[in-house]
Amino acid sequence: MLDLLNDLIWSKLLIVMLIGLGLYFTLASRFVQFRYFGSMFRIFGEALQRKAGQLSSFQALMLSVAGRVGAGNIAGVSVAIMLGGPGAVFWMWVVALVGMATSYFECSLAQLYKRRESDGTYRGGPAFYIQHGLGQRWLGILVSILLLVTFGFGFNAVQSFTVASSLHDTFGLPTLASGVALAVIMGLIIFGGVRRIASIADVLVPVMAFSYIGMALVVIGLNLPEVPATLVLIVKSAFGLEPAFAGGIGAAILMGVKRGLFSNEAGLGSAPNVAAVAEVKHPAAQGIVQSLSVFIDTLLVCTSTALIILLSGIYQPGSEMAGVVLTQTALAAVVGEWGRVFVSLALLLFVFTTLIYNYYLGENALGFFTSKRLPVMLYRALVVCLVLWGSVQDLGTVFAFADVTMGLLAICNLIAVALLFKVGLRLMRDYDNQIRAGVQSPVFDPRQFSDLDLDPAAWQAPAAGVRADHEIIAERHQR
Repeated sequence: MLDLLNDLIWSKLLIVMLIGLGLYFTLASRFVQFRYFGSMFRIFGEALQRKAGQLSSFQALMLSVAGRVGAGNIAGVSVAIMLGGPGAVFWMWVVALVGMATSYFECSLAQLYKRRESDGTYRGGPAFYIQHGLGQRWLGILVSILLLVTFGFGFNAVQSFTVASSLHDTFGLPTLASGVALAVIMGLIIFGGVRRIASIADVLVPVMAFSYIGMALVVIGLNLPEVPATLVLIVKSAFGLEPAFAGGIGAAILMGVKRGLFSNEAGLGSAPNVAAVAEVKHPAAQGIVQSLSVFIDTLLVCTSTALIILLSGIYQPGSEMAGVVLTQTALAAVVGEWGRVFVSLALLLFVFTTLIYNYYLGENALGFFTSKRLPVMLYRALVVCLVLWGSVQDLGTVFAFADVTMGLLAICNLIAVALLFKVGLRLMRDYDNQIRAGVQSPVFDPRQFSDLDLDPAAWQAPAAGVRADHEIIAERHQR
């Protein structure tokens, strides 16, 4: 049944929707993800002057990267290569490049329709822009349920399975023991509120991500003459032009799209939940920043894993080596057995923060349609059980379950973003016009969007002097 649903969702619907809508968003926005690539770093600088108690654009980006960089980058890439050949990596790149535009619009919309809570913080995401943008609360509830099931249950089981497999391969630790340890730690965090562990991990994840990229650069440096041929192999395999993978173009596309979305989450509806809680001057600014996390996840970290595997000489067509084990064995073949330990430790840290990220996404989704205490406590208990369950399941079952729920969530979110695309374009043009008028840091004026259902507590009109300066610059630009 899972295989039948996966085939319908991925082979017929999502490949067209993800790449088709991503291309449409890219062309209609005049390649917004590339036009403002350099602006991301300026926005980071502005984020240092954030309001007390609020999340900055940079912190929201780090949180997104911490959530996205996990099993998908290490195990997911190796699974994609095993089942789809090296060409799957090319299609992961395609999904990421067009997905940057999708992420831009979904995160901009999340910022636009966010709501201020009683404690002064913000909440938002797909459920909010569906309810307040489309006026369809029932669809918002459905998306919240899918988000809860996908991240709280499905993805946490995948992360748990991956780290348990890794520790078993490296240290011989029984998978059940790893599962019990992860379940206990998760229980302490989500029931006891041990926030310090999570905050420390949020600092270490960017360091570990760059260390992992650095390790890939070492592998590339040691195999520099083979790099051009490896890149050619990826491209040729993507179109079925490599004899060893001839006829495998369908599998390459399917696995590239599947594992690409699992890893970078562009269009999935997860990142907007984090993007919405940041304090920014203009919704489009957060969209620009969040598109960078897709680039970091796939073009940097996933490519690092792919090159480690393909340059090591370990990979052979038809190999049935388990996902993360292939990555570990490949690195060990190049730098020695300590490379296996390095991957295990990197994965353990990535998975730890991703488990917390997934849990909070699920809890936020649950909070959209109920504020009662009992459902939250039940959800927490189920998360702990799923972490333990995932550690002892086989790879096919875990990934198949996550693929179905992820696919359904992506379909609902992409439909909502497509229906709200005109609003997203209005936001983008407002930002573009201010940039062209000479405003270095565009400011959002809700009075220009008074026809939309926005939260006046979340978006207030700019101070008179600020708006006057902007109008003067705009008038000069028009003349």
